[in-house]
Amino acid sequence: MSSSPAPECNVTLPHGAEWPSLGLGTWRMGEVASRRAVEVASVRQALELGYRVIDTAEMYGDGGAETVVGEALAEALRAGLAREDLRVVSKVYPHNASVEAMVAACERSLHRLQLDHIDLYLLHWRGAVPLKETVDGFEMLQRRGWIGHWGVSNFDLADMQELATAPGGGACSVNQVYYSLSQRGAEFDLLPWQRLKQMPLMAYSPIDQGALVDHPSLRDVAEHHAATPAQVALAWVLAQPGVLAIPKAVQAMHLRHNWQAATLKLDAGDLAVLDRLFPPPRRKMPLAML
Repeated sequence: MSSSPAPECNVTLPHGAEWPSLGLGTWRMGEVASRRAVEVASVRQALELGYRVIDTAEMYGDGGAETVVGEALAEALRAGLAREDLRVVSKVYPHNASVEAMVAACERSLHRLQLDHIDLYLLHWRGAVPLKETVDGFEMLQRRGWIGHWGVSNFDLADMQELATAPGGGACSVNQVYYSLSQRGAEFDLLPWQRLKQMPLMAYSPIDQGALVDHPSLRDVAEHHAATPAQVALAWVLAQPGVLAIPKAVQAMHLRHNWQAATLKLDAGDLAVLDRLFPPPRRKMPLAML
């Protein structure tokens, strides 16, 4: 399968594996049956461009997004893409985070994804199930070979610290949160803590669900680089140490533009301008969520 030159692998998970810093998000895919063919083709095109990290969840489209990803992956694997080159991420509902329910949920996700294992399995957000039981579920899935590594999503610092003290909780590989130029709250304490732990932050909605696609404040920096405001916004996220971005895109042009953003190098002047336009937090803020 042909692809464009890949961005440098600059995110290292705690267990030592290097992952590309740019992946594909699939939120809102799989919700309408009539769009499935277009969405499958979109994921296929992403893989052809060189994307190798694909993020999804059992919540997205009530499993529909996993089905879309599964069909696209099956086609790509038949066309010659090596499974070992892929990094497939999915998430379990909080109400499925007990051992028994997680095993059943993971089995359903594997069936929809048409895979024998998920590379990284996340708790989508914190619910009522005790963290120890959730960790036990992840460890059970690892023993079965159904998942490679596990992590969490939408956990703020206090949640991460509590998880770290739970038996086995130190094996958490990533935390996926809403992080973008306009949503920088994680920088105050969560992101520094994760960097100390050498635990990457996966940034969802790095272009603010499209709100930064043509943001007027970004136009000068964009014109300086012959880029788009969206590419500047995404390049800024990718420039943050220990951060992996997973923008969602369906249109071919957006997939290409996001891919090209990985090669856009912002200089110190650009970063200073962006800090003035979108100031970093000076106090603790609630973690943004979608």
